[in-house]
Amino acid sequence: MSFWRVLLSIICPPLAVIDKGCGSIFIVFLLWLCGWVPGVIAALVILNNPNR
Repeated sequence: MSFWRVLLSIICPPLAVIDKGCGSIFIVFLLWLCGWVPGVIAALVILNNPNR
């Protein structure tokens, strides 16, 4: 996970997970609409997942 990806996940979480699949983008976008903090946390969790 690069510095730029972390910075992008803090600024706009859905853009940070754009290469992780449609489901991840949709989940992060919905959480981001509910609040900024849940979207950032979800994006960071998805980016830190070593299985993907």
